[in-house]
Amino acid sequence: MNEPRVPVQVGQIERRILLIRGEKVIVDTDLAEFYGVPTKRLNEQVKRNPGRFPRDFVFRLTAKERAEVVAKCDHLAKLKYSKALPLAFSEHGALMAASVLNTHRAVGMSVFVVRAFVRLREVLTQSVELARRLSQLERRLAGHDEQILSLVAVIRQLASTSSVPERRRIGFHHEP
Repeated sequence: MNEPRVPVQVGQIERRILLIRGEKVIVDTDLAEFYGVPTKRLNEQVKRNPGRFPRDFVFRLTAKERAEVVAKCDHLAKLKYSKALPLAFSEHGALMAASVLNTHRAVGMSVFVVRAFVRLREVLTQSVELARRLSQLERRLAGHDEQILSLVAVIRQLASTSSVPERRRIGFHHEP
């Protein structure tokens, strides 16, 4: 099946995925842009279909979270003056949004959005594995450090002048 041609790449979508409340999400403004609909229309569809959007699919940002998002993401500066707090969509929420919007572009873009979420999950998994291996290496080297320090202490003890016994002179010596 041929995928629709769209002017957005997976990398562009990945950069718009944020970590909020420990979840990887995309803000309604960005999702609406990718799906080619106004943010207002996207939010209307979410409101009209509450059964399709449980809390793990979509949630509303708090004012503090919105301020943090605006501070971190220059392209979201317009949210600073918005009266409504933005919605944040998880991977499943983004897919569900495409299905309720039911536009050709939204359906086509949902494939790219899912690929971006999957790619981030893979990168995170690789990072976790790398961190685990580094921890193992640090633990192994910590034991070596103790062994090296004890070897250095023994070498220092052997090298110190106080540990070298005084040599007995050879020959006849008269002691007064």
